[in-house]
Amino acid sequence: MQAVIFGRRRRTAALSLVLPAALAACGHNSAVGPGGGPPPPQGPVAQAWVTTANQSRLLSQEPDLQIRSTADTFAVVINVDEGTVYQEMVGFGAAMTDASAYLIQRKLGAQHDAILHELFGRNPGIGLSFMRVPMGASDFSTHDYSYDDMPAGQTDSTLANFSLAEDRVDKLPALKAALAINPQLKLVGSPWSPPGWMKTTGSLVQGTLLPKYYGSFSEYFRKFIDGYATEGVPMYAITLQNEPAYEPADYPGMRLDPPARAEVIGKNMGPLFASAGIQTLILDWDHNWDLPSSPLAVLADPVAQQYVNAVAWHCYAGDVSAQDNVHAAYPTKDAYFTECSGGGWAPVWADNLKWFVGTLIIGSTRGWAKGVALWNLALDENAGPHLGGCANCRGVITINSATGFVTRNVEYYSLAHASEFVKPGAHRIASTTNVGGLQSVAFKNADDGSKVLIVLNTAAAEVNFAVHFAGKSIHYALPAGAVVTLRWS
Repeated sequence: MQAVIFGRRRRTAALSLVLPAALAACGHNSAVGPGGGPPPPQGPVAQAWVTTANQSRLLSQEPDLQIRSTADTFAVVINVDEGTVYQEMVGFGAAMTDASAYLIQRKLGAQHDAILHELFGRNPGIGLSFMRVPMGASDFSTHDYSYDDMPAGQTDSTLANFSLAEDRVDKLPALKAALAINPQLKLVGSPWSPPGWMKTTGSLVQGTLLPKYYGSFSEYFRKFIDGYATEGVPMYAITLQNEPAYEPADYPGMRLDPPARAEVIGKNMGPLFASAGIQTLILDWDHNWDLPSSPLAVLADPVAQQYVNAVAWHCYAGDVSAQDNVHAAYPTKDAYFTECSGGGWAPVWADNLKWFVGTLIIGSTRGWAKGVALWNLALDENAGPHLGGCANCRGVITINSATGFVTRNVEYYSLAHASEFVKPGAHRIASTTNVGGLQSVAFKNADDGSKVLIVLNTAAAEVNFAVHFAGKSIHYALPAGAVVTLRWS
C-alpha cells in the first residue's frame, strides 16, 4: 500500500528521473523546444495515464502522444476496431458496506466532501459509477441485523415491522452524497441473509430459506426497493443472495440452491416485480467462477429465465473464463462482476496491480461484464470494522479511524484506470490482447466518441508497441508490470 497526498494527479519525485527516457521511448521528437524540453506533438494527439509496478508513477498523466497518419510496422501491435461493438458499460466501483459508510460519514472529518468528490466525481475525480449495497448486515457490519428482525419464535410474514432505520444512520446518507455528485451511479442490492424467522436455522447465520416464506422474501425485496426509492436512492439491480453456495459460520449468510432460486424468481419475485411495475433488474448467482453450473441451472428453468436479466460473479475461486462460457450458452443474459477483495494474503503491490487490472478490469469486461465492483470501498487500519469473516481484507481506500488519513490502495488505481475514463454508456470495442505480453481492453464513449484503451504489460521487460486504428497509429513503451490508459478522439 502507498500513502498518497490528495490531488488530481499523483506524481512523485521519482517521475522527474524517468521522464526523459519515457519521452524518448514513447516516440516524442527529441528536438529541444523553447522551454528546454521536447516540443509538443503537432496535430492530433492521444493522452496517456500510467501506473508503474514500483509506484513511481500512480495514475500519472504523461506527455501527449502523436497520432501518426500511418499504421507503422511494429513487432507488437494492438489493433483497435471501433466497428466491432460489444456490451454497454454501466461502470466500475465497489461496495458501500456498513463499515465503508461508517468510516466515510464519521471518520473523514473536514475532508469528507473532497474525498467523495474524488471517488465519485469526474474531472476531477475517478468517476466510480457502479456500487453494491448489502441489504442488512454483512461480515463488514458492527452488529447482525436484517430489516425485519423478530423476537425468537415470532414471525412477521406480512412484513409489518419492516424498517430501513439501520440504513438511515450512515449508509443512506453516504449513498445520497455519492448520488448528488454522480447521478449516473448505479446500485445493486444484495442480502447476506433474510430475517432469521424465514430460515431453517431461525437465525441470520447459516441455514436456507423456508419454502413457505418464498413470497415474504420477495416482498422483502419490494419493500427494500420502494423504501430506497422513497429516500431518493434508486436501486438499479438486486441479486437474490450473496454467495448462495456458502454458509458462513460467524456472520449472516444462507445457502440457496438452484431449484430454490429458480422457484423464488420464477413464481414469486419475477411476477411480483412485473405486477408492481418494478424496473429493478434481477441478477442470479452472485458467487464464484468455479460453479457456472449453478447459474446455468437457474437459466435452464424456462419460467425463471424470463425474469433473470443477468448473472453476477465473484473472484475467489475458478477462472474468469466462466463468464464467457455462460454468456455463450445464454447470449441474451448480461454479466456483472460484483465482488472481489484484496487483503493481507497478497501483500505485493506490483502483483496485485497486475492481477486486478489483468483479471478484472480487462478479463471480466472482455468476459461481457457491464459493471465491475470490488468489495469494501473503505476500511480502517485494522481491516474493519467487521464482525466475522475476513479479518485481513483491504478496502479500495483505507481511512485511519484516529486521524482520518486516507491511503489510496492498489485497488484504487486499478479501478481508476477504467472508471475515470470509461463513462457510463460506453461500449466495449474490439482490441487485440495477449500479444507480446500485453493484455488490453478497449471502449468507445457514447457522449464524445472518444476511444479508451487500457493496456497491461505482464512481460518481464519494457514493451514497445503500436496501437493501430482506422489507418493511424500511436506508439508507446510500457514498463514491465505497468498499466497505461490511452484516450483519443
